[in-house]
Amino acid sequence: MSALPTTGREWHLVARPHGWPTPEDFALREAAVPEVGEGQILVRTKHFSVDPYMRGRMNDVKSYVPPFQLDQPMEGGAVGEVIASRDDSIAVGDHVLHGFGWREYAVVDAKRAAKVDPSLAPLTAYLGVLGMPGLTAYAGLLEVASFKEGDAVFVSGAAGAVGSEVGQIAKLKGASRVVGSAGSDEKVRVLVEEYGFDAAFNYKNGDVREQLKEAAPDGIDVYFDNVGGDHLEAAISSLNVHGRAAICGMISMYNSTEPTPAPRNLAMVIGKRLRLQGLLVSDHAALQPQFVEEVSAWIRSGELKYGETKVSGIENGVEAFLGLLRGENTGKMIVSLED
Repeated sequence: MSALPTTGREWHLVARPHGWPTPEDFALREAAVPEVGEGQILVRTKHFSVDPYMRGRMNDVKSYVPPFQLDQPMEGGAVGEVIASRDDSIAVGDHVLHGFGWREYAVVDAKRAAKVDPSLAPLTAYLGVLGMPGLTAYAGLLEVASFKEGDAVFVSGAAGAVGSEVGQIAKLKGASRVVGSAGSDEKVRVLVEEYGFDAAFNYKNGDVREQLKEAAPDGIDVYFDNVGGDHLEAAISSLNVHGRAAICGMISMYNSTEPTPAPRNLAMVIGKRLRLQGLLVSDHAALQPQFVEEVSAWIRSGELKYGETKVSGIENGVEAFLGLLRGENTGKMIVSLED
């Protein structure tokens, strides 16, 4: 048996960003790998996730997850191979999903790791289409937005890991029309030609409200919001009576240093009897078995497609995160540590 590693590299937050993060806010540091205690496992990271919500954790404010600590390793979803175990439920050689990304090696309490099967789907799928973003899409559309067959659906940030899955699930469940917005003409092409959206538009090409009206002339019944701002305002205009919006994220506002104008047409919520509901995936853990069963079957049959943007090397982790905030990914943004 080869000797276990004694040190590994990990990304630390060294300054709290004001507005857009910069590379100087982070440091890649060599650190000692802790001893593996009773009930723990040592995992060699193969892939880790970078996600929009991580921007909020860089601010020192109370929220639904604690902020990242300065000069400490950041956290996030990761998949890897177990190289040492002091727990009977997980063996050396098993692959697991855990919450201690941004580092080469992680010592994890076995009860906080979930075994994943690389024969059912590629390991990276457990960070995206079959992971937290996928469950967000599934629960947000079906439970929070109360989607029903025949609904017309609009998804903002539709080429990302969550949005692309929302649109496809809506189509598979019988939506009358699915419209997406994205930030490049190439992403718009992917949405229509590869993911089967009925229409999509580049929000940089013109007024969002006008483009949405053109793409969904009969209005929409469900809005899945990843962007906020002008997209939410446009959706309120286009939502039909008794429309529902699942508010998942507002990436357009994450790096703002000044208050952003709220939708100026909120009064329409009254006359249309709209429901706008916030969404946290952690509230919907009970759906996980049903979600994995249904979505993995769609993946195997080829009915549901997913994209990944992979960045190689732990040293490029921060650049991958900044690229995500700039919208450079199609599908899930993943940092791969495999050679």
